[in-house]
Amino acid sequence: MASVVVSLLHSLRFLVRSRASMQLEILALRHQLTVAHRSRRPQLRLTPADRMLWAGLSRAWRGWRSALVIVKPETVIAWHRRGFRLFWTWKSRRRTGRPGVPADVRALIRELSTANPLWGAPRIHGELQKLGIPISQSTVAKFMRRHPRPPSQTWRTFLVNHASQIMAADLFVVPTDSFTPPSPPIRRRPGLRNSSGMRSPHDQVPRYLLHDRDTAFAAVETTIAAMHIEAVRTAPRSPWQNGYVERVIGSIRRECLDHVIVVNELGLRRVLAGYVAYYMRSRTHLALAKDSPVPRPAQSPSAGRIVATPEVGGLHHRYDRLAT
Repeated sequence: MASVVVSLLHSLRFLVRSRASMQLEILALRHQLTVAHRSRRPQLRLTPADRMLWAGLSRAWRGWRSALVIVKPETVIAWHRRGFRLFWTWKSRRRTGRPGVPADVRALIRELSTANPLWGAPRIHGELQKLGIPISQSTVAKFMRRHPRPPSQTWRTFLVNHASQIMAADLFVVPTDSFTPPSPPIRRRPGLRNSSGMRSPHDQVPRYLLHDRDTAFAAVETTIAAMHIEAVRTAPRSPWQNGYVERVIGSIRRECLDHVIVVNELGLRRVLAGYVAYYMRSRTHLALAKDSPVPRPAQSPSAGRIVATPEVGGLHHRYDRLAT
């Protein structure tokens, strides 16, 4: 009796429903029967077309939940969301936008980062600007070669750095008449007059000398006073008060002296002279809008092929365009 009443109520519900709603419900029920017949129990086998059908029914028919038996309504909603993501992924696919980086520019960035392991993206970007290549610094960082270890020079660069300072030598004792080895003379440091930049008596002497509290400066206090230069000492443990010198010294150590074994004072002066020449003429500086102290004009891409010139014994390179 109860089943008959339920059937009658369903018949009355069909009388007041629209024909489209009835057709959608018939489609949903028949589809579920088809899925049940083709699947092996107890697991149902659903295809992408089945999921697309129910995702479409969930949008076009309000009563789709009442006719759904094979899966839960939450599953159909998840299918619909997945299709929504796929649709917008397809619609927002790359059509236009920022132009791609040419293969030769990518290869040049990798070459610069390989040949100059001490350079970062800002330095390489500044060098590319001088070569007339319009590219952003973030793009340079993207295509740089990653060094798995701390940056280091090659053995070839290391030997070239020391080729002018290496000689074969050996030591043996030659006793004197008193049976004691001779004492080598001790060379004094160069005068402060040359260090201050004076070349003639008419040159202007600086008024102040800013330095830290190192006791080594006590040896030149008399000379400083005689030249009417006032010594200004920074506060204890405050290297930031002499930031310009500290920054230059740090650059010299990181980019030159940390990669060179100095044999004597003459060799040290030769290495530093090469680094100063590179620092002034070739090295790009952030504070100078990625230009060098001696300005380097940006070159046109049509000026010729790119040529690398080793500097500081091969630790760094300068890149220019050479007409062919």
